[in-house]
Amino acid sequence: MSFLKRLENEILIADGAIGTLLHSYGAGTCFEELNISHPEDIIRIHKAYINAGADLIQTNTYAANYIKLERYGLEDQVKEINSAAVRLARQAAGNDAYILGTIGGNRGIRPSAIPIEEIKRSFREQLYCLLLEGVDGLLLETFYDMEEIETVLEIARKETNLPIIAQVSLQEIGIMQEQTPLQEAFNRLEDLGADIVGLNCRLGPHHMISSLEQIELPSKAFLSAYPNAGLPAYTDGKFHYEGNPEYFGKSARSFRDQGVRLIGGCCGTTPEHIKAFADELKGFPPVLDKKTPAKKPKIVVTPVDVKRPVAPLHELVKDRPSVIVELDSPRKLDTTRFFEGAKALKDTGIDALTLADNSLASPRISNSAIGHLVKEKIGLRPLVHLTCRDRNIIGLQSHLMGLHTLGLHDVLAVTGDPARVGDFPGASSVFDVSSFELIEMIKQFNEGLSYSGKDLGQKGAFSIGAAFNPNVRSIEKAVMRMEKKIRAGADYFITQPVYSQKMLLEVHEATKHIEAPVYIGLMPLTSSRNAEFLHNEVPGIKISQEILNIMAKFNNEPLQSKKEGIAITKGLIEAAAELFNGIYLITPFMNYEMSVELSSHANEYSSRLMRRKQNVNLVN
Repeated sequence: MSFLKRLENEILIADGAIGTLLHSYGAGTCFEELNISHPEDIIRIHKAYINAGADLIQTNTYAANYIKLERYGLEDQVKEINSAAVRLARQAAGNDAYILGTIGGNRGIRPSAIPIEEIKRSFREQLYCLLLEGVDGLLLETFYDMEEIETVLEIARKETNLPIIAQVSLQEIGIMQEQTPLQEAFNRLEDLGADIVGLNCRLGPHHMISSLEQIELPSKAFLSAYPNAGLPAYTDGKFHYEGNPEYFGKSARSFRDQGVRLIGGCCGTTPEHIKAFADELKGFPPVLDKKTPAKKPKIVVTPVDVKRPVAPLHELVKDRPSVIVELDSPRKLDTTRFFEGAKALKDTGIDALTLADNSLASPRISNSAIGHLVKEKIGLRPLVHLTCRDRNIIGLQSHLMGLHTLGLHDVLAVTGDPARVGDFPGASSVFDVSSFELIEMIKQFNEGLSYSGKDLGQKGAFSIGAAFNPNVRSIEKAVMRMEKKIRAGADYFITQPVYSQKMLLEVHEATKHIEAPVYIGLMPLTSSRNAEFLHNEVPGIKISQEILNIMAKFNNEPLQSKKEGIAITKGLIEAAAELFNGIYLITPFMNYEMSVELSSHANEYSSRLMRRKQNVNLVN
């Protein structure tokens, strides 16, 4: 009798975690490869779960696909590893348990990191291996992304009539990470042909039961649940679980009351946890009717209640010429010269002081701290850069909440230079998200939702800047990235430094169809050596040979070199002002005097330009 037929009148017990019991081989070990190198250990684990009361066991193939095996250089052993896994499970089970061919999800918090076409190819390869070996059903588990699980479920349903279990994983109770309610997710999976729909991983029994409380019994499918053994602890550099089996046993009846008919375990669970489930539920009939609590009224996020003294930069620069200046926070604790420069720049009439986030991966005083002081002490708007390099998603969300609380609403979202280029080349680069996902995160904040979809209680008020680098071989591709950032939620752009009028014209021509305003980046050169360094060693900056030659003429004349650098930049300011409303001046080496002269020139030239245009309009 098939296990689906038995589920009509029984609650069946599945197995628990395999990786937890194989963890002794080391965190960096490919557990699926052990199907080949240590088959006796895999058989032993399967038998332990069957002896504990499991009616179904899963193959040790959760990550046995091309995408994940490639991390270990095992991508060419997909067939060998999956085939061995099914044979080992069958050898252990005999006629005592059903065999589920397990396929795990690939996408996590960054769905766009793995294209769906790549997932399709990888999934099909693993699927065929499992089907050829003769499994009793398929277990699709730990899918955070609806697009991924719907795509692979549709493929699997077309390829086989075997029972399919489709299980998703949640970051927050009752809702998928892209805001799909769990009930809707289950309905969609059932419509695509899943015989069993359920939850696994991430949540322990308490929160998983809470997620299932609002779920109605499916009309055609059955419900499953594979909770974790609580939250992991971290001791002596290793993660481990401390959830006790007795607690699991106490939760078993609650899972049954929510309509669960197939119950097993995920991360941290052992045969003892599964035995606790089996002891509580063996012989118990499933519930045939369930009353879900009245749906709670949807929480309406309160409108933004932030009074901004001035318009956001992206609105301001659409209406009139605007100059912003980058002045990096100090590398040392003495802030005297920094605040002298900030005050002098404010007096020239700039609209914002932009503060990089440890540019070139070199540590500086926190730009949020210095930005708050700039705002409070000087009365100048700070534009705080935010990189993906230094903070994981937890840190990024916390940082954004902090910025908003301090009233620092103008941010520039950038990927950031990798740690290896800075003062600490051995430091880790986080990059949980790219600049695209960071922009989406900030945009979601403006809707009152965290990255995981949790209500923030208030809408954010961020004006989101993004970077645009025109110093590339194909400006068309750069503009495509720009358009992608606009779709993600970017309000305006600031460019890498431009060093030729020809490039200004190219940027204008390439971006004239884009409504989002652009601040053109300009940075004065201080010497020939400085020019050569920027051109050859700093990513994203290219200087024309003409300018390199001009600066080379004054190689041994520091003062004249600076004067020439200023003169070149003034010419570029005038050319840029004819085409763009926004000028973004970058201060080199804390030489704020150069930026003061240039920002004054930019504002004066823009004023003359506006008067000239007004006179032309009057004549016409």
